[in-house]
Amino acid sequence: MDTQFAQLIVNGIAVGSIIALAAVGLTLTYGILRLSNFAHGDFLTLGAYLTWLVNTLGVNIWLSMILAAIGTVAAMLLSEKLLWSRMRSIRATSTTLIIISIGLALFIRNGIILIWGGKNQNYDVPVTTALDILGLKVPQNQLLVLGLAVLAILALHYLLQNTKIGKAMRAVADDLDLARVSGINVDRVIMWTWLIAGTLTSLGGSMYGLITAVRPNMGWFLILPLFASVILGGIGNPYGAIAAAFIIGIVQEISTPWLGSQYKQGVALLIMILVLLIRPKGLFKGTI
Repeated sequence: MDTQFAQLIVNGIAVGSIIALAAVGLTLTYGILRLSNFAHGDFLTLGAYLTWLVNTLGVNIWLSMILAAIGTVAAMLLSEKLLWSRMRSIRATSTTLIIISIGLALFIRNGIILIWGGKNQNYDVPVTTALDILGLKVPQNQLLVLGLAVLAILALHYLLQNTKIGKAMRAVADDLDLARVSGINVDRVIMWTWLIAGTLTSLGGSMYGLITAVRPNMGWFLILPLFASVILGGIGNPYGAIAAAFIIGIVQEISTPWLGSQYKQGVALLIMILVLLIRPKGLFKGTI
């Protein structure tokens, strides 16, 4: 295999693992809350900035990621309290929810620029040399990102399949009203949905900051690949979203020698359009 091609695949796997983490959060909020959250990418940016903020105070990068995840979850729960729970109580239309989520995205992004400025930031981590694996130069940060993503995905799988709250989440995703009637605490399920979505999205942002710079529009540029992963993987299916994220990450990177890096978003959009034309429900079965 051509070395450059193999190198692009390795890069694609690293980017795919970040998209996978955030896409799981996005697909859960849609599958359970029926919310297409366009602010999701900006919550990812918030996670990266909170990690950077704590890290610059002299805190270890891994502990910074955990504290940033707590902060991001708190911000998501605040948006749930102030916006989404009220919108559900008045049974707002999906169009209204989308417009509000776009407004929330702009609010978060401009808030970040107002507080921390618009220039790129970098974590205070030691510079590591790239590892030579089978003739490929693999940055240690990319390996860490992939390892962390795999751990987070395994933890999510255990939670969804083997815990009481996981089973309740699957029931709510199938039919919210039926779940409520059968005695499931829907409000608790909603809180757990935001908890999982916020944690995974923040981790995705923190890891993206490890392999690129931390900047105000980083999440906005990922929102198209995120939605493409959710649609490609079957809306509401976290496992489908993970598989689709890796497909999109790899295809985006492989396309760069021919199209240039500025058209990566276009590749994600093209994949999304083709899937909608051929298999409108995605490659995998939707809902959890």
